[in-house]
Amino acid sequence: MGNADIRRLDKEIQRTTKKLEAVRRGEWWPLTSRERLAMTRAMAGGARSVHRGRSTIGAENRMDSIGSAAEMRLNAELTALHGERQRLITEAARAKAAKKSSGWW
Repeated sequence: MGNADIRRLDKEIQRTTKKLEAVRRGEWWPLTSRERLAMTRAMAGGARSVHRGRSTIGAENRMDSIGSAAEMRLNAELTALHGERQRLITEAARAKAAKKSSGWW
C-alpha cells in the first residue's frame, strides 16, 4: 500500500481539480450524463421562452443550480480524495516506524 497508491490518488486529485475548475468556467464536459440532460432541458426551455417572447430567468436559474450542484459534488469528491490520501500517508508512516523499531540494530 505504499507510494503507488499515493501516486494514483494524486493523479485522481489532479483530475478532479481540473474538472472542478472546468465546471466553474461553465464547461459541460465534467458533468455527468444526468446533469448534461438536465442542462440541455433547461436550455431548451429557455429557448422556448425566448421564442414565445418571455423571460428566461427560470431556465437560467435551473442551469445555475445544476452547475452549483455539480460543483458541490466535485468538491465533496475532492475532500474525500484528500482524506484518503492523508490516511494512506499516515498508514505508510506507521508501517515505516514499526519496521524501523522492530530491527535488532
